[in-house]
Amino acid sequence: MVEPVQRRDSDHIEPIVPVEFTPPKGDGPGFVFRWRWLYGAIAAFAALSGFAAWFVLTAKSVFIEVAPITAEVEISGGLSFMIGPRYLLRSGEYRLRLSNAGYHDSDIILAVGEEASQTRQYVMNPLPGRISVSAGRLEGARVSIGGADIGDTPVIDAAVEAGDYELVVSLDRYRDFSQEISVEGREVEQQFEVELQPAWAEVSLASDPTGAEVLVDGEFAGNTPLVAEILEGDRLLTLRLPRHKAWQDELEIIAGEPVRLPPVTLEPADGLVFIQSDPSGASVTVGGEFKGLTPLEVSLAPGRSHEFTLFREGYHSKRTDLAIRADQQHDLQVDLDPVLVSVQVQAEPADAELYVDGELLGPANQTVELLAASQTIEIRSNGYVPYTTEFIPRPGLDQIIRASLRSLEAVRLENISVVTSAAGQTMKLFFPEGRTFTMGSSRREAGRRPNETLREVKLERPFYLAETETTNEQFRQFDPQHSSGTTAGMTLDNGSQPVVRVSWHQAALFCNWLSEQESLPPFYQVSGGQVVGFDPESHGYRLPTEAEWAWAARVDGNGASLRYPWGENLPPPPRAGNFADLGAGSFLTLVLQDYNDGAPVTAPVGSYPPNLRGLFDLAGNVSEWTHDYYGSVGLSGTVPADPLGADTGDAHTIRGSSWAQASITEMRLSYRDFGIEPRYDVGFRVARYLEEE
Repeated sequence: MVEPVQRRDSDHIEPIVPVEFTPPKGDGPGFVFRWRWLYGAIAAFAALSGFAAWFVLTAKSVFIEVAPITAEVEISGGLSFMIGPRYLLRSGEYRLRLSNAGYHDSDIILAVGEEASQTRQYVMNPLPGRISVSAGRLEGARVSIGGADIGDTPVIDAAVEAGDYELVVSLDRYRDFSQEISVEGREVEQQFEVELQPAWAEVSLASDPTGAEVLVDGEFAGNTPLVAEILEGDRLLTLRLPRHKAWQDELEIIAGEPVRLPPVTLEPADGLVFIQSDPSGASVTVGGEFKGLTPLEVSLAPGRSHEFTLFREGYHSKRTDLAIRADQQHDLQVDLDPVLVSVQVQAEPADAELYVDGELLGPANQTVELLAASQTIEIRSNGYVPYTTEFIPRPGLDQIIRASLRSLEAVRLENISVVTSAAGQTMKLFFPEGRTFTMGSSRREAGRRPNETLREVKLERPFYLAETETTNEQFRQFDPQHSSGTTAGMTLDNGSQPVVRVSWHQAALFCNWLSEQESLPPFYQVSGGQVVGFDPESHGYRLPTEAEWAWAARVDGNGASLRYPWGENLPPPPRAGNFADLGAGSFLTLVLQDYNDGAPVTAPVGSYPPNLRGLFDLAGNVSEWTHDYYGSVGLSGTVPADPLGADTGDAHTIRGSSWAQASITEMRLSYRDFGIEPRYDVGFRVARYLEEE
């Protein structure tokens, strides 16, 4: 029994009173379980701990190293934990996103393997730099960086990929400025101020009497007295004044060094005689000395009489005297009498017509009076090829001209201008006619390479040339296993795309295979599967010679050589061809600004307009193997006809630019390259000589 505890009255606490205790009965429940929140927390913690242990035991340690180190790394596509510089990831594929100011964002597939510890290294591509170029107060100077034209000064914020380049600034009448620059990229703004040095010097000229015209290399520059800005180099100066003799002198001009010439005293001119004849073109002698052809102006000593003789083929000569007075103009008109000869003309068909020097004289079958001089005789009839000959009637002789015209249909059957090869290539026939043309380029041409020596050549043999480059589909008829592959994730292997990644040797064997399909004599001589020579007389299929390629690509209808496929200046007009354009800017360093041809890599052949000869892609799409071995080009005293290049060599010549090129050097039609091994931007087209009858 518990005794109550007594407390002091001052504590004011009630006493503790004992309560009677009754023990529980033996037939009730012994234990009752009651849920508490603590139990749930313990269970969740146990499950989470088990999952974490399982993840740690099965995950791989992946170290992701990124340049620059400031890049932000984001991993999606699965559970990941970052522990220090490493990530815990289970095996599988994840999407990795890298971002950093001044760099292109990167989306990458991260494949985690079964190794316990793995390392992945990534380098981000910097954004282009922002480049500005000025030339002081000079505007309109042409600016190129790394060979790519970026516009005229002032150039503001041009986008240029990071790297080291050559900056070139050029302007007419100023020396080109060149400097090596380093572009930082990452949208860093860089400014370049260049100072162009004049390429001319001031030349002071005076004459007695004054007012004389000054000509520099034949171009009018002003009148004396004159201070002229003349370009550096060897220049021919001419002073010209009416009724005075012209004065000339050669002068070497050095840029920036003024020249003051002593006054020039102009001498009075001789008497002038203007001579005309009917007909014109008569030869003139004065005192037995040949002076030229009429109409003609000659200068003669005054104060005496001079003897003039005029003669022309087919006419009687005439002689006359004329007294010449100082500083006066004299006119002399002479009519020549013709020498006529009777000539009989016989022609078939009977209704043919006769033309002499382009003038219709009536039916061809007649006797005509012709001048005793060389004349162009032409006999024409509808449906027939005209007969043309140069004919000289001889006085005192009986002469007959006989002509039998060939029908146009017969000629058409004999001379088929377009044929199709066994592989389906359209071949166009050309008759260069032995006219001389110029290969190579001038030393003054922008972008010129040392291997572009100027030289004269001529083509005499008619030849066929494929309108387009050989396609993958055509080449696989010869080699079914060939693949042109891919580049930058884009295919080069579609059937209509030009075949690439073929060596010169493979291209030559394809030509022999074409000849075999058409029972033509092979052009290339093969031993043990290797090309060991060629037969220059064969009219079988072959690669075009470098001279044929240059003639077809560069020479216009007047015999002049084009600089670019579209003309003389950059940039190219829209759809000029398939070059390195903005569509290839993500994987090519150098591209044409503000140009998009619609094809980031090779395009189907014939996708762009043909050149003036109806041929496609001679510039752009793919560069092309030619027949010739590559080597230095020397000058000789003769003009080679139908040159085939050297008999032996190591590499072969490659002509034309490709889809992967955009520099001033490569865009020009005179650009020459060489190679041995296949390339992803080099293909070929086929050619062959016309079979001689």
